[in-house]
Amino acid sequence: MALKAVHVSDVPNLDQIPEKSSLALYPTCFSQGIEIERTLLKSSKFLVIGHRGNGMNSLQSVDRRMKAVKENSIISFNAAANYPIDFIEFDVQVTKDDCPVIFHDDFILTQENGTVYERRITELSLAEFLSYGPQREEGLAGKPLMRKTKDGKIVSWIVETDDSACTLKEAFEKVNPSIGFNIELKFDDHIVYQQDHLSRVLQAVLHVVLEYAKGRPIIFSSFQPDAALLVKKLQSSYPVFFLTNGGTEIYYDVRRNSLEEATKLCLEGGLEGIVSEVKGIFMNPGAVNKIKESKLSLITYGKLNNVPEAVYMQHLMGIDGVIVDFVEEVTEAVCNLMKKPEEGEDEILLEGEEKVQNRPQFSQRELSFLLKLIPELIQ
Repeated sequence: MALKAVHVSDVPNLDQIPEKSSLALYPTCFSQGIEIERTLLKSSKFLVIGHRGNGMNSLQSVDRRMKAVKENSIISFNAAANYPIDFIEFDVQVTKDDCPVIFHDDFILTQENGTVYERRITELSLAEFLSYGPQREEGLAGKPLMRKTKDGKIVSWIVETDDSACTLKEAFEKVNPSIGFNIELKFDDHIVYQQDHLSRVLQAVLHVVLEYAKGRPIIFSSFQPDAALLVKKLQSSYPVFFLTNGGTEIYYDVRRNSLEEATKLCLEGGLEGIVSEVKGIFMNPGAVNKIKESKLSLITYGKLNNVPEAVYMQHLMGIDGVIVDFVEEVTEAVCNLMKKPEEGEDEILLEGEEKVQNRPQFSQRELSFLLKLIPELIQ
């Protein structure tokens, strides 16, 4: 029998790293700002993190918010910083001349004389990478930027507020210093990487962090298990999280296929936490307690995190934070859902005004019911 989608508010009221690595000296180099970041993770504060800045771009979406600001750009990062968020999340890859740049897709596409050309980001030089899209130098035209959608269609990358491609160094220099960086170390899912390659890439990233991070809170994360383990060995100051689909997709590397495997990897490698697709959490809510009992932090990502009620449910479940696209809407909702009403606030109403609750009110029994119901709803 097909299940009808139910809005949460409609639920009835039921009662080996090389020994001579130069980065072996890193552990004590990042002291300023580290305690700030650790305090955030260990406190009861519920973190809100802007996905690729102020939200990812979905060029075929009918929702204009998904095409409002160029993702993974300085403009997007600072737009997100206008709201009460704790971190912005973005994707870092390293060019062939060892410069960390910010870009999500493995390939970058352009069109010339009606023909579409694609290049792997890691096979470009920095100058080549920066030649795509809008240019910072006035009067200079960049190559038109295209993007391949999930269904294989090639579309022009057009957004309301565009911006130039940027480097990790630029992000440190130009983004509001009060905002933490969740740096996703991006690798191609279809490539088996050797440790020498991973080490070269990660050292390039860490050299930039060492020089420019100063007091900014930093979290590293990666879907690539060996990269996550290696960046933890290369430095001990910033926390490292393992990214996982939580079992919603299956990969050749079994370490990527479940929350249980993610937890095992973190514990064996000394990582600080997990970032999971939120569907993986809702399909297996019992994993939350096991992760928390293992003293690991837990953050989620995914489209459901743009639904305030789904975010609030995660708060009740003990999840530490969410990565979201609709930064303005979700931060406002989080503030409203989680603020404590002042004494007597509920009783003071203007004439004709109806009493409105700021947040869903769930008893322990109701929460138990919802946790059992949600896995079926999202299957």
